Amino acid sequence: MVNPPVHPFNLANEKNIPYSRWQYEKGKDTIKLYLDYTTIDEMFKDKVVLDIGCGAAGKSLFYAKSGAKKVVGIEIVEHYRQEAETLAKDLGLEDKFEFVVGDASKMPFEENSFDTIIMNDAMEHVDDPVSVLHEIERVLKPGGRLYVNFPPYYHPYGAHLSDVMGTPWIQMFFSEETLAAVYRDLVKDLPDGDMRVQFRIGQNEKGKDYFKYINHMTLKRFKKIKRATNLKIIYEKEVPLRWFFVPFAKLPVFKEAFVKMKVVVFEKR
Repeated sequence: MVNPPVHPFNLANEKNIPYSRWQYEKGKDTIKLYLDYTTIDEMFKDKVVLDIGCGAAGKSLFYAKSGAKKVVGIEIVEHYRQEAETLAKDLGLEDKFEFVVGDASKMPFEENSFDTIIMNDAMEHVDDPVSVLHEIERVLKPGGRLYVNFPPYYHPYGAHLSDVMGTPWIQMFFSEETLAAVYRDLVKDLPDGDMRVQFRIGQNEKGKDYFKYINHMTLKRFKKIKRATNLKIIYEKEVPLRWFFVPFAKLPVFKEAFVKMKVVVFEKR
């Protein structure tokens, strides 16, 4: 059985560990799957870096600490700004870091602005992945690299509900409307329950609840999406859940449930 991941929302409540600090301490984990191909220096040293979907930007600050010239974190959730900027000041990195509230499909940056762009656990959250890739192509410098990693939707916890639902593959057995109702009930008495609901749940055109923060990104869908960009793939890997799941992670259809992470490095021609 796959153990549910430790969730930062729960750490903030139970151990008073801010999301930004948790991200910073886990910073190397966000890039470790690229290090079979590249190095930390090659990714960051003296580079201008964009972190798409930075959250509270702890990982962005890890990149800044790793030798980047400057790191810009872009995040659509505005309330993370104060937490991010407070940690940047505490770490003495405020001169190398900028938090931008914005949509990655319409970024407020000039063409050819960044040497390195990272989408760590972000591709599965953006509303319009193709538009985001086009924007990345615009703002990435020639020869610059985009690093993407994401868990497929049918990963055991690919629905991103593990803060209160520990059952693996739960999204395969219940409708999104049912899961949203259960989620509301499970978080209603938590101190940040309202925030979690507002962050995760919206209503579709029929007035039914759905999880607005997730786009159901699968390996099959991403295979089509990556063809929409002129960026060149220079490294690609599918990481299985565990070594004993390797045979399943190689089979069509089955791999959607047994691949832990899709990892891709693009380069701008």
